[in-house]
Amino acid sequence: MSKRIVVNAGPIETRVAVQEGNLLTDLYLERHRHRSIVGSVYKGTVTNVLPGMQAAFVDIGLAKDAFLYAGDYTASRGVEAAPVALPADEAEDVADAEVDEAEPPRREAVAPIEEMLRKGQEVLVQVSKESLGTKGARVTSFISLPGRYLVYMPQSQHVGVSRRIRDDRERDRLRAALRSLNLPPGGFILRTNAEGKGEAEFAADVEFLSRLWAQIQARYARATPPAVLHEEADLTFRVVRDLFSPEVDEFVVDSAEVHGKCLEYVRALVPALEDRVKLYTERVPVFDHHGIEKDIEKALRRRVWLKSGGYIVIDHTEALVSIDVNTGKYVGKRDFEQTVLKINMEAVGEVVRQIRLRDLGGIIIIDFIDMEVLEHREQVYKALKRALAEDKARTNVLEISELGLVEMTRKRVRQDLRALLSVTCPTCRGSGVTRSNETLAAEVYRVIQAKVAAETEPARHEVVARVHADLAAYFEEEGREDLARLEAALDVKVIVQPADKQQHREDYDIRLR
Repeated sequence: MSKRIVVNAGPIETRVAVQEGNLLTDLYLERHRHRSIVGSVYKGTVTNVLPGMQAAFVDIGLAKDAFLYAGDYTASRGVEAAPVALPADEAEDVADAEVDEAEPPRREAVAPIEEMLRKGQEVLVQVSKESLGTKGARVTSFISLPGRYLVYMPQSQHVGVSRRIRDDRERDRLRAALRSLNLPPGGFILRTNAEGKGEAEFAADVEFLSRLWAQIQARYARATPPAVLHEEADLTFRVVRDLFSPEVDEFVVDSAEVHGKCLEYVRALVPALEDRVKLYTERVPVFDHHGIEKDIEKALRRRVWLKSGGYIVIDHTEALVSIDVNTGKYVGKRDFEQTVLKINMEAVGEVVRQIRLRDLGGIIIIDFIDMEVLEHREQVYKALKRALAEDKARTNVLEISELGLVEMTRKRVRQDLRALLSVTCPTCRGSGVTRSNETLAAEVYRVIQAKVAAETEPARHEVVARVHADLAAYFEEEGREDLARLEAALDVKVIVQPADKQQHREDYDIRLR
């Protein structure tokens, strides 16, 4: 299947889309005023140590203090620490996640955090997770510096290979090629891009990364916290470094300036692919031309239709994301179990595509249509595992239950697409619904009754109700008779006034006069 990377560089933000065939599978967005800080290295100051949570807060110069778990802090402190061995299986997990694309694994702390950190202490940390909602950024002192083919981990002593490289001979060859070099202290992970490469490419990466680490150490010695010691490169550079590979047939950029930058990056990192970088000059916007804009709009919808007529529904809650699979318009051609299997198998691809595209993280529950046949459940589960194998974020999937439920987790590093592109609705305030006119009218009547009953001054015979314009229209039409009965029962005149358009639909003001 053909693969394409499309870059839309605007005055406010840069968007990068990855298409497989004509389907949008990944979308990356970076606003120029709010660049991602994942991967950036800081010199910070501990502001609080929490023994009960085995964590600490660290001031790195952001609006909110960063969060540092005890297990993410090296026992040997500071930038001059001796390398800390990383267990082989843990290093493989890091490699599998491509390090720069996912949160590093939780490590067991070697000592209680109150014995390792104190308030006011200076620490070297790297951001592993953006601040999300009310939470500050998560940081770690286990530094990982990604290159084109390698990831350098100064506090490790392990040489690992990404699990995406499945050929055992190739894995052994890559390890041997890297170990034949004069390596600096520390550990390395061979990334997926390293497949088929040799000593010359690895040597260039080793030199670059060891020089970068030396610069970070020197800046740490001079800097006064909070201070940035190393900033992760901009989005276009990261895309060339991490995503542009021989599998990509076309790299399209719609800005001459950014196209020039991308060419520089490509010549430095993957010169053999330079001819695939193309400048888009058509009048139709590049995302419209390739059908990407429509896919982004669909990615914000709650319901996503399948080609067969079935559909999936994606709902966000505080604790998890639920994805529900439904038959919709599809009625099948043979028996019911085959109909269910076909819908579920088709849903697998779309569910995984939406998870990647929306960058959903945390706990995800997928509610497939109930399958009575065990073989069908296993078939759907294996298809889901295969589809998720292409996801760069680390996932953990439990087997499908008898009820058709799949529980899975996906590492969350950045804000999901919905949080990035939208805000809480000012009308429903995030609930997805608002109270009906009938409900609001009944509430207004109750407030009027209570105010009239509580009146102690000589009787006042007018009540002014300032309500939202929609509710005012309801009182004038459908609610006119109910309002008349209320006036007769209370012996008052109710004057309904529409409020200005800025007033919230469910707000009102009731006064006697």
